[in-house]
Amino acid sequence: MRRPQRADARRNFDALLAAARDAFAANGTEASLEDIARRAGVGIGTLYRNFPTRRDLFEAVYVEEVNQLGEVAAAVASLPPWEALTAWLKRFVAYAVTKRAIIEALNRESEMFAVCRRTMYDAGEPLLERAQKEGIVRPDLTFDDLLRMVSGLTSGAYVDDAQRDRVVALALDGLRRF
Repeated sequence: MRRPQRADARRNFDALLAAARDAFAANGTEASLEDIARRAGVGIGTLYRNFPTRRDLFEAVYVEEVNQLGEVAAAVASLPPWEALTAWLKRFVAYAVTKRAIIEALNRESEMFAVCRRTMYDAGEPLLERAQKEGIVRPDLTFDDLLRMVSGLTSGAYVDDAQRDRVVALALDGLRRF
């Protein structure tokens, strides 16, 4: 789904994506579309103009989350290797929460899903490789291993986000070579 060109339409589109991401993370795929429109400060007609079906909204949220992973990778690339990798992984944790909320509504065999996976790997894999080349992270770790580990850790129930973040940080420290 392409972003609208007019500034006001683009703001509405972005507000809908942010509201949908939050609503899906909180309420799953059954989140109310009317509530999403209200959270975004637009009418339900604006939501349907941008996203004719619920599936269109799911896909747009998912693609936006993956694109943000790429933006974060570019933004942190100049940091020291460990800081860059962990900064990117913090954003990945937020992505994992949203993904978990909408994954059953997405076709994992679709071209969109395959493109998003490649985009995610292109963003994060160089950060891991750089940390490994610097001798900061275990050399036997693959990027797929790392994503599965963090995804698994984020799938559990936690008292709050701070507890989840502590658990993820503990696991990441286990990957370091001191």
